[in-house]
Amino acid sequence: MPRKLACLVLALVTAASLAASWLAPAGYATQFREAPNAPPSRRHLLGTDQVGRDLFSRTLYGTRISLLLAPAAALVATTLAAGIGGVAGFLGGVPERVAMSLTNLFLSLPWLFLLITIRALLPLNASPLASVLATFLMLGLLGWAASARVLCAGARALRTSELLLQARALGLHGPRLFAVHVISNLKPVLYAQFWISIPTFILSEANLGILGLGVPEPMPSWGTLLKELEGVTSLTEQPWKLAPLLVLIVVVTSFQLALSRQEVPL
Repeated sequence: MPRKLACLVLALVTAASLAASWLAPAGYATQFREAPNAPPSRRHLLGTDQVGRDLFSRTLYGTRISLLLAPAAALVATTLAAGIGGVAGFLGGVPERVAMSLTNLFLSLPWLFLLITIRALLPLNASPLASVLATFLMLGLLGWAASARVLCAGARALRTSELLLQARALGLHGPRLFAVHVISNLKPVLYAQFWISIPTFILSEANLGILGLGVPEPMPSWGTLLKELEGVTSLTEQPWKLAPLLVLIVVVTSFQLALSRQEVPL
């Protein structure tokens, strides 16, 4: 039951964010300068921010950006993990030791500080769309290491299995053997690592946004929306400002509940 409810919540939030162009009363950058920091009303369901932008619209658009690009970053990370960890476990020997040493190096690095450093090196005059794509691409390129270890273990177990011994006896070798028998049998692990990575990248972008290194203004994301809470003097007087944070908590929790019962065979 909790898993079905979590999937339903994720489906509803995703559908609402994809329909932001129809549901939002205004664009995410539209300013109502006569009503800065306005409370919720029929015109502004969640009020407005400090410069008069509709908070409900910005929450919808920000949710759409995070829910579309976090899976893209997860796809990049999972593909790299399959290429590095899967191939290393399949080959064994020196390639596996080198790949796992590289993986351990990536895992030992302070991931958040590495993201901050690389994001700070990106040009400041880049367009908002280019900065968004660069942020999530960077997350995908740096977030493969943990998944690579899991996939390496799975490929290592398959390397000495009867299935691969029979395939080799039938004349299958090299890339074809890896693609047909190893990757196909690792699909459940790949799917699990992909879905597990999505909330991780959502939270990583939110951390970067709070530090001012995520999605740039005026384009919203959960990170930029949470950063705007810095200017709130009293949350007890303006509790509607917490709406983006509550949506983020609900989405991440739903991902965890949806994945909690999934078994990953190795």
